[in-house]
Amino acid sequence: MSGSLSESTLNNSAPEIPIEFVSEDEMALIDFALAAACSSIPPIRSPFTFQRHARSIQSISVLAKRSLSGLTVLDIEDSGDLASTHKKSKAAETFFNRFRKKKGLAVTDITATEWCEKQMEFILLRAKRKTTTAMKVGSARHTKLEEEVVKKVKVRVKSREDTWALKLLNFMIGANQLLFEGLTRELPVIGFAEGVWMVGVIDEIRMPATEIERNPILVDTKTRVRDTLPAEPQRRNGRLQLMCYKHMWDNLVADNFPFNHFFDFFTLNPHSILSEEIREKAADSGFLAETLDDLVRLYRNTWSMLPPANDQLLLR
Repeated sequence: MSGSLSESTLNNSAPEIPIEFVSEDEMALIDFALAAACSSIPPIRSPFTFQRHARSIQSISVLAKRSLSGLTVLDIEDSGDLASTHKKSKAAETFFNRFRKKKGLAVTDITATEWCEKQMEFILLRAKRKTTTAMKVGSARHTKLEEEVVKKVKVRVKSREDTWALKLLNFMIGANQLLFEGLTRELPVIGFAEGVWMVGVIDEIRMPATEIERNPILVDTKTRVRDTLPAEPQRRNGRLQLMCYKHMWDNLVADNFPFNHFFDFFTLNPHSILSEEIREKAADSGFLAETLDDLVRLYRNTWSMLPPANDQLLLR
């Protein structure tokens, strides 16, 4: 819809601003044109700047960490030691240390920062994002897909070590399912990449049907309110998420998992005896473990049996 300025508007008040509605396809074209224009001029640097043109996974993760820092002078990437970046002054404390120090940087933190770094800042500082009806429907769809191949069992945890042990155990069970059945879903992944601990949950991993190709295919499922394909910015954001998962996967297959750094960063006791219930569940799945250190070693051994991820990623 477009409008013109009336005589009374010109005389009595500020001019009325014309409004125009555009479709998702038109927005995709506008976004593409903006990216092309930006690529021809030097970028303006700021703590929250995230350029829209193509970048490597390394540069993207660096920018995400800088966006979580909130400061230009204190950069997680430059610090070299994430465990020692904590400052006594809250003014100098990074967003990473305030909100992700004991959790790790989630893959969705990176994609949310790429989508809108200011929105991510507001979510961290003010409140969690409101759960919409569409988000609830999407969550229900993911749960249904998981239940098609995975049976969930409730397990009580009594310590932080138990919580992390359960995450590691769920990965190993899912990895075995992938190797023997060719498919698993909702696989939790914990890894060290680009100088930071990262966590994520891969929607689906499937083994190729051919005997020649044995590199697992990573799949991410997106739900939509309307029965239409998303615009290019949304598809790009989904591709970024899959590329982050592949980067983590290949990094772990290459045996890049620093033991001591893991326990120090998450403040975990490697010799802590796991709860009896977790030990029993682990034994039922074929994993004999008494301590968290035992499960971390089994986690690393499981990765040694897995091949790198397929270069072809599937956004469904």
